[in-house]
Order: sequence, then structure tokens, then C-alpha cells
Amino acid sequence: MSGDEPWRMSVVGEDFEVSRRDGTPGSYHLARLTGPDPQYGFGFGTHPPLAADRVQLAQSIRDFLSQVDPETGHFE
Repeated sequence: MSGDEPWRMSVVGEDFEVSRRDGTPGSYHLARLTGPDPQYGFGFGTHPPLAADRVQLAQSIRDFLSQVDPETGHFE
């Protein structure tokens, strides 16, 4: 996962666009491309601020999905 271009990840059947936040190491924005409200997403950051790997990003997506209402796609 090098470079600053956004990339896509699929986790448990949901697609997300992952992008790095400019100037902030270990800080990401994940936009949900599937679901009832496309583009609804969340931020994710590591501490200390180091690049996250795909395993960490996938877990953050699973955590996010476990907290959203499947009908609205928003936090309950």
C-alpha cells in the first residue's frame, strides 16, 4: 500500500475506498461504496502514527460495519 492514490478494499461483501489523509501518517478515510448510503464512511488512525496494513484496515472496516444499522447504513 504505497503511494497516495486511493484504493479499494472489499471486506465481508462491502466495498470501501481507502485514502490517506494528507500530511498525517497513519491516518485514513474509508468511504463505503456499497450499502444503503454510498460514500458514508469513517476515519481510522493508528497510534503511534504509522502506516496501517490491510489486516488492520480490514478489522477497522469490520468494527465499523458491526456498529451501523444495516437498513440505513448509519451508526445506530
